[in-house]
Amino acid sequence: MERPGEVAMKFSIGDLVLLKRSGEEGHVTAYINQQMLEVEVKGTTFPVHLDEIDHPYLKWFTDKNKKKKYSTPEQLPVEKIAERQKRLAKGVYLSFMPVYKTEQMEEVVDQLKVYLLNEMAQPVKFMYDERIDQKSEFRHEGVLHAFGNVYLHSINYQDMNEQPRFHWQLTDPANKDMAVAEGVLRIKPSKLFEHIQQLMVKNEPTFSYPLIEEFSIKKKPESMEQFIPVVRTQIIETVSMKNIESPKDEIDLHIEALIANKKGLTNSEIVKIQMDTLQHYLHLAIVHRQERMVVIHGLGKGKLRDDVHAMLKQTPEVSRFKNEWSGKYGFGATEVWFSY
Repeated sequence: MERPGEVAMKFSIGDLVLLKRSGEEGHVTAYINQQMLEVEVKGTTFPVHLDEIDHPYLKWFTDKNKKKKYSTPEQLPVEKIAERQKRLAKGVYLSFMPVYKTEQMEEVVDQLKVYLLNEMAQPVKFMYDERIDQKSEFRHEGVLHAFGNVYLHSINYQDMNEQPRFHWQLTDPANKDMAVAEGVLRIKPSKLFEHIQQLMVKNEPTFSYPLIEEFSIKKKPESMEQFIPVVRTQIIETVSMKNIESPKDEIDLHIEALIANKKGLTNSEIVKIQMDTLQHYLHLAIVHRQERMVVIHGLGKGKLRDDVHAMLKQTPEVSRFKNEWSGKYGFGATEVWFSY
């Protein structure tokens, strides 16, 4: 929604501008609101606040007439860097900026521009894949420098009714001891509408979803000797203590959590072990009249999740279940409720 207002007094579309923080030069490509413009630098377009840019002419004049007794480091605008206030907390974010058009004298959302923001003091290697019905619509990967952002692509607002999945994977390229972070973001139409309404009320250009706050250290794999006694104990309990075994509030169906060594097993055999385990603990939950349970199935290609949901639908005692984003599991778990 273009509202030039006070913006047009200082900058016009096509004007050459200077990014105060990085010293890079670019061009104004569009108005966003009275506090923000859209700027293109070296082929990359992104939103900036008015206090982050200036006309470059003063810098040109200063560089041309600077006195020799001052060295270059003394002329850098250190104060400006210190005064920069981050709009988001530390971490990596997926950000969405609505683009408006006028229909029948009313402004409506036409598209959503998608940005990846890095608010950490370290570079981040990323992989991004937008999918609709398991089909990749847009895929991009690269490295995002510290406190940088990149414009990924635009999505037609109507396509958001299909609830596209935004798959992401983040890596710390400078530290191999850090684990890879990954997940899937999905925005429900009702939630998207709520975001748009809040932006209009607050006169803000974007809404953002946090992906990670920081990278975590890789977990060291435990030795096979540590797993074997535990697995044997579980087998004995399943056979000889079947009638008195207690239910669980949380079931992890990752094959590594169920058996000590999956070497030599086919995919179908692995799935059978996982589904037999789920059926067993569903039965225990129902026998003990448990109210709620969490089933951890991970992300992967979604095959195990779909099999889990199919079994839940066939269980009469399951009143409802949902697979939504949570801080603990991401999209890798399904929450189940029972009714009797």
